[in-house]
Amino acid sequence: MYLPPHDPHVDDPMRFKPLFRIHLMERKCATVECMYGHKGPHNGHIQIVKKDEFSTKCNQTDHHRMSGGRQEEFRTWLREEWGRTLEDIFHEHMQELILMKFIYTSQYDNCLTYRRIYLPPSSPDDLIQPGLFKGTYGSHGLEIVMLSFHGKKAKGTKITGDPNIPAGQQTVEIDLAHPLQLPDIENLRDFSELSRIVLEVQEQVRREEQEREQRQEEEEHSQQAASQPASPLGGEGAEGEETAAGAEGTTQDKAPASQPFVLPRGVISRNEDYPRTCRICFYGTGLIAGHGFTSPERTPGVFVLFDDDRFGFIWLELKSFSLYSRIKVSFQNAQAPSREAFDEMLKNIQSLAT
Repeated sequence: MYLPPHDPHVDDPMRFKPLFRIHLMERKCATVECMYGHKGPHNGHIQIVKKDEFSTKCNQTDHHRMSGGRQEEFRTWLREEWGRTLEDIFHEHMQELILMKFIYTSQYDNCLTYRRIYLPPSSPDDLIQPGLFKGTYGSHGLEIVMLSFHGKKAKGTKITGDPNIPAGQQTVEIDLAHPLQLPDIENLRDFSELSRIVLEVQEQVRREEQEREQRQEEEEHSQQAASQPASPLGGEGAEGEETAAGAEGTTQDKAPASQPFVLPRGVISRNEDYPRTCRICFYGTGLIAGHGFTSPERTPGVFVLFDDDRFGFIWLELKSFSLYSRIKVSFQNAQAPSREAFDEMLKNIQSLAT
């Protein structure tokens, strides 16, 4: 198991924790040992479910328990997973979220299912190299997000989740056709000024979507009314209009090489050690929900590209900032055989989450 570093140190390396091991014996036999817990290896079982999927089961779950009961297990888990003690955490809401995460994860420590994840394919036109990133999520701690590019959109998909947004959900979506011009550094400190800029772009995006839908309806009506196919002029005009807007939005070479950046006053960040310059910013949306993924909704925000290995997202409604840093572990045999296979995998993990 690859675990993120302790919150909020996103630039620290991932941590490694063995979960099971297989002893290959003679005559094509094998024994499986569960490595979970603190009492050493013990008897386990592996079952191949289907292609690219298998399950492990512990046959001696008493090895996962501690003599001091659940309280000792929770304190040990907190020290290992978060690098702190319960006394270090003064915020009552954060204590509640951490306890929920412990209860949730410890329910499934005896039976785990593994599914293959492909790394996102890359293209020369991508803003940065796609891949896996460690990100700060407020009181939830650090989580793993996969950044992938899909034409004029970039998507951040949760590989690990929390009690609000489970793994597999699209945590952020970046609209690469709508870059944001940030105000000067003094005005950027004013949250209301940044909010005004973002909401104006949100309204522009809404109008463009309405116009697109209206054009599609008009084209459908004209095709139904006419015995001959619709004139190609109408279609080309619509496409040309959209392409021009996209070309204007994705012209990144017009942006300065770097510009000063500071978080507006009132925006909360778990990590104050974020870069003070950025390359470019885009309008985006972030997914928020209540506990148990109740009432999910996409809310406006700002995607901030710092460099090839770090980006951030300002959650406008939450007045919160997430900082993401690239995972630099080399994963073997993790490339998708095709773009279609990667897209299918994204659909599958999202369907599992819902």
